[in-house]
Amino acid sequence: MDANVFELNSKIEMTHWWFVARRRIISRLVTHLIPPSPSRTVVDVGCGTGGNLSQLANDYRCIGIDPSEEAIRWAKKRFPHMTFVNGYAPEDLNDDQRQADIFMLNDVLEHVPDDFSLLSNLLTASKPGSYFVITVPADMSLWSPHDVSHGHYRRYTMQRLSAVWKGLPVRCVLCSHFNSRLYPIVKFLRGINRRNGAASGDQGTDLKVPSRWVNASLTQVFEGESRRLLDLLDQGDGEGYRRGVSLVAILSRNEGEMAPRNRPPALDDDPALRES
Repeated sequence: MDANVFELNSKIEMTHWWFVARRRIISRLVTHLIPPSPSRTVVDVGCGTGGNLSQLANDYRCIGIDPSEEAIRWAKKRFPHMTFVNGYAPEDLNDDQRQADIFMLNDVLEHVPDDFSLLSNLLTASKPGSYFVITVPADMSLWSPHDVSHGHYRRYTMQRLSAVWKGLPVRCVLCSHFNSRLYPIVKFLRGINRRNGAASGDQGTDLKVPSRWVNASLTQVFEGESRRLLDLLDQGDGEGYRRGVSLVAILSRNEGEMAPRNRPPALDDDPALRES
């Protein structure tokens, strides 16, 4: 992403409804998977300016890693008590890659040309029993200047996301759309922005903090989806949200060593792949 977008995120991610609600949902999923303990390690891959990890820092040993120097600079400035690494996962995590109980990839896979390779490499470096908490933007019909400004290569369908771990030694314990209740509003606004060829917020994004009342209301609506996702995680099956602005998946790393895997053909010919 552009340095200006990282700066914008650092200024609004602790208050903007989308960041706040998503962060709370993710933290609830993480604490549901692994009870809080300073001996358990959470690694945030593509941590950006550190907001997601800050929600968990009091309960776990937390490490954030991001290839952007600008993002890490902001993260260290805002959260000096936390550990941030400027580099690439897994190679620059060193021993921490084998100690991690949870890897978070929150809106990361859409930023890389080869999402299968990134996940495969992380799984190879991880220990059996570790979890991967993944979120990605959904539905290519929502593609807009906002995606371009964020350097996205694609938005996902559930089938496209599931293909990323096809053939890999994982068990999927949750896969659902989310940010579903606000989907009609977002779809309407993204359609207008796409026709106008411009985003509706700051720095070429759709991000702008609304009035206090609207911001609080949107936060409550989005955050309220956490209960259904937690119930779905408890049940081990069942139907999640059928559509949404985003997708969330949780994978559990199986026992045994990683064997070499070929990239699924469905990913090689993905028509949704876009250069930004």
